[in-house]
Amino acid sequence: MLRSVILAAARSNRVERLVESAPISRDIVRRFIAGEHVDDALARTRELAAGGLAVTIDYLGEDTTNPQQAEATRDEYLKLLDALHAAELTPAAEVSLKLSALGQVFDEKVAYEHARAICAKATEAGTTVTLDAEDHTTTDSTLEVLARLREDFPTTGAVVQSYLRRTEADCRELAVSGSRVRLCKGAYKEPESVAYQSRLDVDKSYVRCLNVLMSGSGYPMLATHDPRLVAIGEDRAKWFDRSADEFEFQMLYGVRPDEQRRLAELGYTVRIYLPYGTQWYAYMMRRLAERPANVGFLARALRSKG
Repeated sequence: MLRSVILAAARSNRVERLVESAPISRDIVRRFIAGEHVDDALARTRELAAGGLAVTIDYLGEDTTNPQQAEATRDEYLKLLDALHAAELTPAAEVSLKLSALGQVFDEKVAYEHARAICAKATEAGTTVTLDAEDHTTTDSTLEVLARLREDFPTTGAVVQSYLRRTEADCRELAVSGSRVRLCKGAYKEPESVAYQSRLDVDKSYVRCLNVLMSGSGYPMLATHDPRLVAIGEDRAKWFDRSADEFEFQMLYGVRPDEQRRLAELGYTVRIYLPYGTQWYAYMMRRLAERPANVGFLARALRSKG
């Protein structure tokens, strides 16, 4: 119930204004967000890389409604990739992007062209791109764009969400040689007709999908902070005789940093999802929905408003 309330608040302009104006909100933002600018993302990337961690960087923004916004997002990614290359931070750092931020809502062709330009720049910079998953209404479109991009940029990564009922079948199609696939639980409010609603069912689906990816010939990227699923991932890697360089763990910036370091010290690749930008509200609310214990922190921020 609390998760549903938080996800509903993520779409509320009124709540957004209230949260953004709360003095302590900046503390919440610093916990999960690198900062607002490319230089902030580079600084955090250097810190993480120095600690033996890999990084995937996301420029925040998903409610793009016109061509100008889409072009601005594309240009920001091109700028970011140039900066990563100049700072010699690739290939330790790749980028993640949402097609909705590139115009998917109003013109899928435009989104594809922008994503293609970003993939080309990533190749020049010596790194790659992962297409983030969003709500279920965009899944078919995103996978279609992914397939087109992989014709010229085969390392482009996919993201699948275990709370969607379709995902196990999607994993079977994606678990092919050279295919990079990030498996996460999912963080959007979805109807029961397309998504599992209970935590147990989502976790069971995650394990089924994990087994499909581990038994395939692709490169699984296990995005989870759940200790049980991390342990199952380690066990399944051994069962399917995968070495530490044949899959990776992924975690969010600011979430379980001690566990991130522990896994890296064991020799696993651990990639940190590092967002930056000014449009942090919806992202932060989804993080709170994934871990409702953080809501107390947000409540203190709202009480201190003014």
